[in-house]
Amino acid sequence: MRYLVHVLLILMLALPLAPAATAQEAETAQPDRSATGGATTLEDILARQRGEKVDDSYRSGNTGDPDSAAAMAEQLGTLGGASDPDLWRALRYNETDVKVSAGGDVAKVLVQDGGMRWWTFREGPLAKYGGWLLLGTLAFLAVFFLLRGRIRIDAGRTGHTVTRFAAFERFSHWLLAGSFILLGLTGLFTLFGRKFIAPYLGKEFNASLLTYSKFIHNNVAWAFMLGLVLVFVLWVWHNLPSRTDLTWFRQAGGIIGKSHPPAKKFNAGQKIIFWSVIILGSSIAVSGLSLLFPFELQLFAKTFGIMNDLGLPGLFGYDPLPTALAPQEEMQLAQAWHAIVSFVLMAIILAHIYIGSLGMEGAFDAMGSGEVDENWAEQHHSIWYEELKEKNETTSKQAAAPAE
Repeated sequence: MRYLVHVLLILMLALPLAPAATAQEAETAQPDRSATGGATTLEDILARQRGEKVDDSYRSGNTGDPDSAAAMAEQLGTLGGASDPDLWRALRYNETDVKVSAGGDVAKVLVQDGGMRWWTFREGPLAKYGGWLLLGTLAFLAVFFLLRGRIRIDAGRTGHTVTRFAAFERFSHWLLAGSFILLGLTGLFTLFGRKFIAPYLGKEFNASLLTYSKFIHNNVAWAFMLGLVLVFVLWVWHNLPSRTDLTWFRQAGGIIGKSHPPAKKFNAGQKIIFWSVIILGSSIAVSGLSLLFPFELQLFAKTFGIMNDLGLPGLFGYDPLPTALAPQEEMQLAQAWHAIVSFVLMAIILAHIYIGSLGMEGAFDAMGSGEVDENWAEQHHSIWYEELKEKNETTSKQAAAPAE
């Protein structure tokens, strides 16, 4: 199921970056190019501007024909059958025999126009919708707080606590959370620095900030991946779906209204957060690895091949996705995918931070000291609290008096 979700999300990314023609577009009659000697026509140019697919085989196949050229000693003889335009067309379609002294196959790609599609997407829809997603999430949480207020402990604090999370659990949580915050901030600096930092703080400051951001991003990524593994191993069994989750959803988790549904160690809302972090975080980690090792870990050509075999593009009326991708195209797709999933997870984590701090009284204690007030435990995780009492694992530890 996790792989299917990953595949479907990649499809959503692939369509805007590598648009394919629908079946109806494929049947469009080709324009008459006899007046231009087979070259590009006005109809071709207008079709591209409308975003339609144009069969450019008349260009990609016109890269010279040395075998039919007259020999040098003959009348009108030439050095070969390819002119400069033929050579540039061959470079444009990666058809020429390029030799490089270093860099391997990747250095042979001299013209790769997919980079403009990636740049346009990155500077346009990605920055626009990603930015509005985060700002919209913050605005929603602010309005919700004004309407709902802070969720209080109904019976007040008892002054006695129970252990909610052990030290190693808290370490794993903060390792994952802290690294993700650093990764999110440095990623946002990289995407928005030119637009919002350089104009106000100067290009020199922005350049230095992005240099350090790149170093932090590439190295803190390993801490994020380690935290992801630790959190999964520690809490996966507590986050499997159960019948109590249905009650939690029916009562809106006690966030809306006054009721407080029973819950085990993790309620249904926390389970959604957990699986969002595991699934989306794993996808971010894998795409990040492909960016760290772009010529060794290439994901999209193989994934597109699987999707084509399953017939997924055809379900949406599209041609098969490309399976012959240059390393540069793999990096462009990986970077765009990495950013999209990161924006979604950042929005989810903003809601998680809100509930764990400002939104709910006593919630931060769980990951701060690891000790929560007994009334808080009974109100929000009554099943878990009853299990602790049955095992005689509750404590009479005196909680520190809250500061006035």
